[in-house]
Amino acid sequence: PGGGRSLISGHLQQPVHLLPEMLNRSILTLFKCVRLKIHRNISTSWSPVGVVFNAKSWGTVDFFGKNVGLFGVPELSSPEGFQVAQENALKETERLVQQACTTQPGPRIVQIFDKLSDCLCRVADLADFIKVAHPDPLFREAAEIACLTVGTMVEKLNTNIELCQSLRNLLHDKEAMNSLDPDTRRVAELFMFDFEISGIHLNEKKRKKVVNLNVQILDLNNSFLLGTHLPNKIDRNAIPEHIRHHFAIHKDYIHVNGLHADVTDDLVREAAYKIFLYPNPDMLGCLDQLLACRNELAQLVGYDSFAHRSLKGTMAKDPETVMYFLTRLSEKLSERAVKDFRMMEDMKKKVNPTNFELMPWDHSYYSGVVRAERFNIEPSLYSPFFSLGACMDGLNLLFTKLLGVSLCVEQPEKGEVWSEDVRKLAVLDETDGLMGYIYCDFFHRPDKPHQDCHFTIRGGRLMENGEYQLPIVVLMLSLPHPTSSSPTLLTPGMMENLFHEMGHAMHSMLGRTRYQHVTGTRCPTDFAEVPSILMEYFASDYRVVRQFARHYQTGEPLPQNMVSRLCDSKKVCAAADLQLQIFYSVLDQIYHGHYPLPKSTTEILKDTQEQFYGLPYVQNTAWQLRFSHLVGYGAKYYSYLMSRAVASMVWKQCFMKDPLNRDVGERYRREMLAHGGGKVPMFMVEDMLQKKPSMDDFVDALVSDLDLNFENFFFDSE
Repeated sequence: PGGGRSLISGHLQQPVHLLPEMLNRSILTLFKCVRLKIHRNISTSWSPVGVVFNAKSWGTVDFFGKNVGLFGVPELSSPEGFQVAQENALKETERLVQQACTTQPGPRIVQIFDKLSDCLCRVADLADFIKVAHPDPLFREAAEIACLTVGTMVEKLNTNIELCQSLRNLLHDKEAMNSLDPDTRRVAELFMFDFEISGIHLNEKKRKKVVNLNVQILDLNNSFLLGTHLPNKIDRNAIPEHIRHHFAIHKDYIHVNGLHADVTDDLVREAAYKIFLYPNPDMLGCLDQLLACRNELAQLVGYDSFAHRSLKGTMAKDPETVMYFLTRLSEKLSERAVKDFRMMEDMKKKVNPTNFELMPWDHSYYSGVVRAERFNIEPSLYSPFFSLGACMDGLNLLFTKLLGVSLCVEQPEKGEVWSEDVRKLAVLDETDGLMGYIYCDFFHRPDKPHQDCHFTIRGGRLMENGEYQLPIVVLMLSLPHPTSSSPTLLTPGMMENLFHEMGHAMHSMLGRTRYQHVTGTRCPTDFAEVPSILMEYFASDYRVVRQFARHYQTGEPLPQNMVSRLCDSKKVCAAADLQLQIFYSVLDQIYHGHYPLPKSTTEILKDTQEQFYGLPYVQNTAWQLRFSHLVGYGAKYYSYLMSRAVASMVWKQCFMKDPLNRDVGERYRREMLAHGGGKVPMFMVEDMLQKKPSMDDFVDALVSDLDLNFENFFFDSE
């Protein structure tokens, strides 16, 4: 989920075609038959979804049919189509703006605004995905231009006084406002908030300043993000000869492009840490400028700090609450984290008796060594039980039992997908029929971003003709391709990531709101991760895992003790890992708090690390220059911790006793998934938990995760 909202921002991405004629077809004729090459050595009985995802290929491809365009958008059968799509969107935008400015106060105003937002999203968000995912550079370039063009239009709309006045007239008309239902009222208020954070209430000179600052911030964001990934170089003679082969060598220089956190040699990790994090003066200047511009923008539109501006409307509400949450969590974890670090240091002493002080470059490596020694978790022993087909089978079964929805495979038409290995799923509700589409872009390919993420291509909304615009999303992973002898096999971490991302997808499918501006995952950042993190708890519970984890060759189920060991291993050094996340979150809050900053960003890093981490700051390093989340999650990095706290409470209070309970699943769907961003997030949490949780409750939930072996809860009760 993005940062500040606007007519289209605040969304993960969004748009595309509707196939209304499909709504009335019977389920039997809804899907085209898919012919597949199946691995002959598979002796298990998978569902149709499992079979497809364990297949080597889709089989027959229609080379002679009509090219329907990406996602079924006819214009996008070629890169040039983006020009057509954006021109059509801009014409429709002009018409809708005129309509909004001449409509009397009432619910119709909100409907027009939402249609205007949808019109822009259906180009910008689709293009936002294509520009990073399409293998054809011509498509990527065309999509990039479309993003810039629509972005320029959004800037104009956000400062269009006449357009804003039409919405303000509605909000100031008591009779008209009283006629609005709660959903419409909330969306109207959200649109006005979009205008206000763009400085619509300011005089012309200040409005221009806001626009200029936004442009400047965009440029600084891009520069900083690029810099976070660039390697640092050092004279090759400065590195001991016996470790040089770990790094890229170009002529007389060694290039270090990462922390090499998993390398066994302590010296390699130390060298990588000190070189990769060595301060770059240009990047320090870029970060200073970025923080200064963000603060100036926030104060210009009436906020004390950028953090205050960013946190309005979130579960936390303000930076003071965030800092209370983080500080209390740190206090509760302190002793546990110290024990974890001591455990890692003892392990380092065994390996390196002459130099055993635990340093920041040791955390990731030695926590892994401790886990391996205690539980002997070898991913390759688990992978045969986690074939991609088995995992998709498990997700389908979980969603069917818990939520009453199923995943059904549909063969894409010619030109509909950007790579031949993309799978298309239709999501079917047992009562309401077709709910939307999930495109599964799961496999690694050159130039594809190596990250797991969810993109909304089109948001759902109720249209004027009474039909519902179906949501469309993409899940992007980087899994290995199947081989000649086996389907794609997932490590436990890959399986958990798949469940996590599918949690986002189901939120998009079931967040079936009237207005697309608040559909699905279009909600505050600290709530948006709750459904996805909750799915990780399901993926760690043997009562769920045993439903699908079977050896791809023999059909043998994954032994119960292997799941138990895997879950217990996650708790090893977990307090230290949480402490590291607290440190990052606090640093983010301080950087975006009251300005000017009391010290340099590096001095603040040093002070914060000493107070909130537990491992010493290393001189002449500037980790903040690699903190890429400062761009997309400015003042919101805490969101993952708070979402995990909520997910933990929902799991333990609602699902731990019986993770496949349909009544609880339907209550979860009704109270937390169905509203998207159309309801105040804390109200959704309260309705699900049937109590009003405090920040201390959130803290206790995270701490208790380190204690309670709820994966084995049922062992004692059975």
